[in-house]
Amino acid sequence: MAFRTKVIAGALIVVSNLVGAGLLVALAAWVLPFRALVADEAEVLRINLVLFAVYAPVGAAMAFAFGWSWMRIPEPPGPRATDADRERHRRRARRVVLRAPLRLAVVQAVPWVFGVVLFTAINARWSAVLAGAVAAMIALGGVTTVTVAYRMTELALRREVARVFVLEPPSENGLPGVAVRSLGTWVMGTGAPLLGVVIAAATSLVYADYFTVTRLGLVTLVLTLLALAVGFLVTALTSTSLAASVLAVRRALRRVEDGDLDVTVEVSDTTELGLLQSGFNTMVAGLRERDRVRELFGQQVGEDVAAAAVAGEVELGGEVREVAVLFVDLVGSTRLAATRPPQEVMARLNRFFSEVVDVVEGHDGWINKFEGDAALAVFGAPTDHDDAAGAALAAARGLAELLREIGVRAGIGVSAGEAVAGNIGVARRYEYTVIGDPVNEAARLCDLAKTSPERVVASGAALARARDAEAERWRVTGTQRLRGRRADTEIVVPVGRDDGPDAAEVSGTARSGITRR
Repeated sequence: MAFRTKVIAGALIVVSNLVGAGLLVALAAWVLPFRALVADEAEVLRINLVLFAVYAPVGAAMAFAFGWSWMRIPEPPGPRATDADRERHRRRARRVVLRAPLRLAVVQAVPWVFGVVLFTAINARWSAVLAGAVAAMIALGGVTTVTVAYRMTELALRREVARVFVLEPPSENGLPGVAVRSLGTWVMGTGAPLLGVVIAAATSLVYADYFTVTRLGLVTLVLTLLALAVGFLVTALTSTSLAASVLAVRRALRRVEDGDLDVTVEVSDTTELGLLQSGFNTMVAGLRERDRVRELFGQQVGEDVAAAAVAGEVELGGEVREVAVLFVDLVGSTRLAATRPPQEVMARLNRFFSEVVDVVEGHDGWINKFEGDAALAVFGAPTDHDDAAGAALAAARGLAELLREIGVRAGIGVSAGEAVAGNIGVARRYEYTVIGDPVNEAARLCDLAKTSPERVVASGAALARARDAEAERWRVTGTQRLRGRRADTEIVVPVGRDDGPDAAEVSGTARSGITRR
């Protein structure tokens, strides 16, 4: 435990107990009617003051010494210590810190108990009534003083408690909880002082000769004011401890509500509030882990698919959707893999795919999968797109231009039509994909594009589904029977820079026979 913390806790204990004892002496000497219980009041007062002057500092010093000893944590084990030794030391340190307020309360209570016995025995020489009154006064004063010191000690040790809970979160450890603490606040802080008022009033009824009206009024006034002051002090200390823990969680919750998950709450309370603080940290850690998994998941399958999976919308099977498909494949990658180191090949592929992803996502598309040196992009699934074909055609043109500028040779094929989009596999392992004729056609057009001057070829089906703003940038060059297909495919390529001023008109004429969707 930190030296500074031990000094502060010890000083609070000594000061609070000396102040409490001093107030009791003042009450006994000048407020309570103890003088009327003995014949030689001067001798009684002198002996009690001398005894107090001797006992108070001795008792405070003893309490301080024992408290200091009980708060001492042994030196940590050396470098040759076993893991079991380190674990025992850690648990002992944890136990010392968490139980320090209770231990210090016991240490403080011992001098008060001895004080009750000592002062009762001394005053019994003159009067049994005096001895009983002194015993009741010291007992009630001790309870109240120890309660105040206990609350102050709890606040002084919050930093130490927080350090302990960093290594191991709190648990149900049998320490006083919120209910016990709140009830104890009233019983010890308000109930005990008011009990003194009750005893004084009852005594005035039994021993009416000892209480004048003025004396009874003074006793009641002073004891009531002390009860109010002490009750307020204990309640303020308790509420400060409780409110600090709750407000810390509330401020952290506000940050989480604003989207900041990089937040933790200092666990500094040994009651259920400490469990609340620890539970909050566990919750936020789970949220951070969920976001990290979702981010990694989104990088694997796409943000939209990941969002649907996290929302619990995953079902095997699919639905028929109107989609556009873009297929891009590097030229010469086989020779590159055979002649260059694998690390270099992978680095080049990653740079290539980086450009593909940027262009596709820039046109609201989704990378369905990477297949070696090729990539399949889908527009219109899993989220709807009002111009999926136009977006795919625009992405193909932009990607072809970009790859041409950086000196990368690749074929790009684009098709559109109805396809089945959904999860395929089994319940424990599946993936979201798109299956249908547009996918196959885009792959065949990609092969054709590798040998075409434009390096990008689309189908008439994609052109027919695109809006005019994008469709005017393409022209039909003819039809061709693609490998593995039963019908001819209308071949469409971008309008080139050298096609002349009538390129758009030619494109429109060529498209006049295409059925618009």
